[in-house]
Amino acid sequence: MDLKEIRKIVELMNEHGLTLFDMSKEGFHLKLRKGQDLDALRGLLGSMPAAAPAYAAPAPAAAGTAPAPAAAPKEEGSAITSPMVGTFYRKPGPDSPAFASVGDVISEGQTLCIIEAMKVMNEITAEKSGTITAVLVEDGTPVQYGDALFRIK
Repeated sequence: MDLKEIRKIVELMNEHGLTLFDMSKEGFHLKLRKGQDLDALRGLLGSMPAAAPAYAAPAPAAAGTAPAPAAAPKEEGSAITSPMVGTFYRKPGPDSPAFASVGDVISEGQTLCIIEAMKVMNEITAEKSGTITAVLVEDGTPVQYGDALFRIK
């Protein structure tokens, strides 16, 4: 089989929307695959561990006992949010001190934490100066885009 014949097969695959072509004849085997390998993706997804639920369901209240609505605590300052999805780390290493803690005075551009995404460590820096009033995420937990990480005043 020559290159012209293979090109013709590829053109026919495109023309008819085929994603797989497999041909064998007398000591020759040709297999063409176009697009995503769905079987490999299914195998990969099947081998991944099941994700644990991110939040525990609240326990149902006993009948006839309605708790008094608690006043929401006043949140001081503005939130520093996650710019990406990943794993939140407060420290550069296990034995290192945290980048920022409650009460720390920070300056614009100072590193506050690291978010690991796809094995890449991304330093998250302060967009303005102020004092950290709250750390809202536990070290080593997953965060989503827009999740509040810190409060700054």
